[in-house]
Amino acid sequence: MDNDLHSRERQLIEMRIEHADLDALIDRAATHVADDDLALRRLKKRRLLLRDQIQRLEAELGPLESA
Repeated sequence: MDNDLHSRERQLIEMRIEHADLDALIDRAATHVADDDLALRRLKKRRLLLRDQIQRLEAELGPLESA
C-alpha cells in the first residue's frame, strides 16, 4: 500500500472507520436520545452519504490486493 497520507486507499480506510463509528453512534442515539430526532436524522444522512462515497471510491480503485 502507498505510504502517502492522502492516498485513495487511505481515504477509503478512513471512510470505512468513520462509517462504523457512525453506525455505533446511531445505535446509541436511537436507544438513549428519543428527544432529538433531527440529530438522529442528520447522523443517518451523513452515514448514507459516506456509504455512497465509499462505494464510488471502491469502484474507482477496483479490487484491492491483500498485503
